[in-house]
Amino acid sequence: MLFPDSRQLRDIARIAIPVSLEAVSQLLLGFIDQIIVGTLGALAIAAVGLANSTTFIFILTLAALGNSCAILTARAYGAKNTAALSQSANVGLLSGFLISLLVVLPMWIWAEPLMAFAGGNPQLDQPASSFLKVMLLSLPLVVLGSVSTGTLRSMGDARTPMKTTMVSMLINTVLAYLLVSVFDQGVLGAAWGTLLANLIKTLWLLHTLYQRSGVRFQIPGWKAIQSTLRELLPLSTPMMVTELFWTSSVFIYNILFGKLSTQALAANQIVNTLETVFVVASFGLASAATTLLGQAIGQGDTHLAQHRSRAILKMGILTGLVTGLLYFGTAFLLPTLFRAVETEVLNIAFLGVVLNALFQAVKVHNMIQGIGILPSGGDPRGVLFGDVFGAFAVGLPLAVWFGFGLGWGAAGIFSARLIEEAVKLLIFHLRYRKINWQRLAQHLQTA
Repeated sequence: MLFPDSRQLRDIARIAIPVSLEAVSQLLLGFIDQIIVGTLGALAIAAVGLANSTTFIFILTLAALGNSCAILTARAYGAKNTAALSQSANVGLLSGFLISLLVVLPMWIWAEPLMAFAGGNPQLDQPASSFLKVMLLSLPLVVLGSVSTGTLRSMGDARTPMKTTMVSMLINTVLAYLLVSVFDQGVLGAAWGTLLANLIKTLWLLHTLYQRSGVRFQIPGWKAIQSTLRELLPLSTPMMVTELFWTSSVFIYNILFGKLSTQALAANQIVNTLETVFVVASFGLASAATTLLGQAIGQGDTHLAQHRSRAILKMGILTGLVTGLLYFGTAFLLPTLFRAVETEVLNIAFLGVVLNALFQAVKVHNMIQGIGILPSGGDPRGVLFGDVFGAFAVGLPLAVWFGFGLGWGAAGIFSARLIEEAVKLLIFHLRYRKINWQRLAQHLQTA
């Protein structure tokens, strides 16, 4: 069958559509912030992009903990084990909060030298480090929100996280505009707007989780922590290491663009922001994989898990082709969207958008496999291998060779990243074919 049947489509859409709307809303917020900051010029865009790429490393690394908790809570929900569901959520929230605090302190202390090393331009150091310090305060809130969101989705509630994100998007946009444009707070205005919006969103999610979803709040004891971590760590550790390496590679790519010029760094920030908006339009499919596959495995229905994984991958190909076409179209809107940005930046960004749009379906496929299917199928190490090998053995060495050795500049670095995605596609496909759904379900039932 080329496409999933109507029942599969309903099951997938029930999770995927709200999650995708939430993800797109969240990234549109970042895009709107970038347009607001863009009125301050290319230097401001580059500074914000440099700081964001740093916090991005830790946000996605710790967010992997939320995705791991979602896998456990989905299995518990499928098995109708409410005690295990509550315990997984409580341990995940506590662990995520404590780990995020351990990250914030040293990063705050080393903000200035880190931005000085990464930027390669003394003019970027002060605005980038100031922006980074405020954004670091959002990290514990983002982690708590990630675990809460994963738990709610695993129980079939994808609408509440969507609503909270949309409301926080509006709050962030209004605050950023007022602080940047009206009260003349520069790039820091956008950072404070994001912090306040994240606070409101996280409090809303926690209230829903404990007051309306049926999850019972309890500070976990040592035995509960130990038993949960025995399940959580084998999932979360490879996923967190994967995100750490992947986001670190993104950071290094930004450094390479910065070594070319401030204009190239600003252009790459525009390309990444636009691309992410369209890639995450399919993010709901990865979340649907986490929820639906986890529930099926929790029920012991491996046949259903296999069918759902195939259906979600087929939908990913379709959405990747459609969003890739839409992303391609934004290349021609760059002069309208970024009127205050110089022509050299827009020309580099145009090339980056066109090249990346051609690989949109590949990136969507890799996202669904890496975030949803392979971890849910018990193979987070396959994701780790694909991301690390693709970036550090293929993508980054080629970026240095193409961009600097051959003198291709930004075009060479963009091309190297696309080759990295092609390598990951092959690795993820081979790992997917080796998943033994029956053995996984039997292992969970006897654990």
